[in-house]
Amino acid sequence: MAAALALAERGVGQTGLNPWVGCIIVKEGVVVGRGWTQKGGRPHAEAMALAQAGSAAQGSVIYVTLEPCAHQSDRGPACAELLIDVRPARVVVALEDPDPRTAGEGIKALMAAGIAVETGVIASEARKSLAGFMCRMQLRRPFVTLKIATSLDGQIAMADGSSRWITGDIARAHSHIERARADAILVGSGTVKTDAPQLNVRLTGLENRSPRKVMLGSGDAPDGWEIIRAPADIAKLDCNNVMVEGGAATATAFLKAGLVDRLLLYRAPIFIGAGKACLGDIGLGQLADAHGLWQLCDSRSLGKDRLEVYERAN
Repeated sequence: MAAALALAERGVGQTGLNPWVGCIIVKEGVVVGRGWTQKGGRPHAEAMALAQAGSAAQGSVIYVTLEPCAHQSDRGPACAELLIDVRPARVVVALEDPDPRTAGEGIKALMAAGIAVETGVIASEARKSLAGFMCRMQLRRPFVTLKIATSLDGQIAMADGSSRWITGDIARAHSHIERARADAILVGSGTVKTDAPQLNVRLTGLENRSPRKVMLGSGDAPDGWEIIRAPADIAKLDCNNVMVEGGAATATAFLKAGLVDRLLLYRAPIFIGAGKACLGDIGLGQLADAHGLWQLCDSRSLGKDRLEVYERAN
């Protein structure tokens, strides 16, 4: 199942409104089929793996990171039906699909057909992998990652606004990998007017994974950009994962609204002093209210810089 989850990660940011799923088919200890949700959401992971496995899928064990879909679509057959047709010995599912069109019906269909089903295998890892899809299903909004790149003293720019570059090449390359995993990337209108950011993915081989560009604020946006007026309007973007990149006013607005699920904090080993702070007033009433909201889930060196990844504790 861990290998299936690794396959699923290939589809993050590429599957539209569909979840990114991984599937591995094993027959007599040998992997005979592998699949992951393809660009735009089709084919599904199970269909790809079954096409590779062919007749070897009969009597096999099929590992899939999300419950096989049970609803009909004009884009392709339900995956539960595809699995029933090939008669595997067992289907192992990491996580039940929260989509009300399936929501347990795929598992029920498999069991009704006499196929053994095991559920909940490394479910917590699958839930984390599918955080964007789960967030959209359960909270009706995309999962929000906030990226902040600062000096050691929490500044994002010099007093005159100059900010290129605070972090080094390796840290910036990592942030582009994160961009490639997002459906949309958002900055404030001030950043758009001042910096004219490209917000594309500038890594060899990943250029076609550049996300949609969104501006927060009022006024006109450049051609090809979308506009939202307030952080809560991210629900209107109708996508799974949004990356918020700046600037300070935008980061402050999303934190104040309680709409940040994950924080990427890149820190360069420099002091700026009297510069521009990374945040403004986030509405904190008292210091005690700041504790217990975030938990560190990853920390690593990126060249001379340091990355810390935090997730909302609840």
